[in-house]
Amino acid sequence: MDLAAIILIQVLYAIASLVVISSGLAVIFGMMKVINLAHGEFMMLGAYAAIEAIRFGVNLWVAIFVVAPLVVALIGVMLERVFIRRLYGRMIDTMLATWGLSLLLIGIVTSIAGNTTAGISAPLGNFAIGGYSVSSYTLVIIAVAVVLGVALRWVLLHTSLGLIARGTMQNPQMADALGIAPGRVYSATFAIGAALSGLAGALLAPMTGVVPTMGGAFIAKAFITVIGGGPAIVAGLVSSSMLFGAINQVATFASTPVLGEVALLVGAIVMLRLLPRGITGRFFKGAL
Repeated sequence: MDLAAIILIQVLYAIASLVVISSGLAVIFGMMKVINLAHGEFMMLGAYAAIEAIRFGVNLWVAIFVVAPLVVALIGVMLERVFIRRLYGRMIDTMLATWGLSLLLIGIVTSIAGNTTAGISAPLGNFAIGGYSVSSYTLVIIAVAVVLGVALRWVLLHTSLGLIARGTMQNPQMADALGIAPGRVYSATFAIGAALSGLAGALLAPMTGVVPTMGGAFIAKAFITVIGGGPAIVAGLVSSSMLFGAINQVATFASTPVLGEVALLVGAIVMLRLLPRGITGRFFKGAL
């Protein structure tokens, strides 16, 4: 029974991690159709922003939930205005441009912070279930994932910002005719996606080592999750995270973490072969 509880917590943690990792990309790619290959580097910037804020005496929770998202959002707006804005509608060009940005960001951070591993100690300690010990911080990540999913759905469905963003992405010419500046909407949407990526990097920093190249460990998982989810932004994010997170963690418990990653990739390949339009392309049609 104790082992079953531990496995359940770890499966929920794996699902929550995918939700957190992929939420920023779900906004940028799912809404804007921008293939942001710098998504992992946005996470890396969020992790370093949190670390530096803590070094300057900022409270850990403020650094994670306020400083990191704001810093990465500002960087995202700047990059969107300078590089990406001219490439909307040109998917291959945006992919190449963001790949170049990822290399640039890695180089800049490496030259400043060096290629050594930094990190944040996981807060809140551990709790015991029978003879097993689990980090309490995993429960924080699970809670944040739930809040993120609910908040994204609420914003997109029940706020004027969400309505304007969805309408502008679908028909920018009509939005412009109605007096809404599409450029500002694009910038705001990209900033929100970047902020979510920065939050993800800072939130996971206590659980992973922070190095300038850490984004490579997350970018594949994020794209697999978002593409596997299909056209619906929130329903696709949650459903694919549940599927791939469960596959990953169960395979990890049955074998090793490396084979767990392999199982996730194989599961994604099989799923996309059976459901080429993703989970919400076949199920949950009409869902957000």
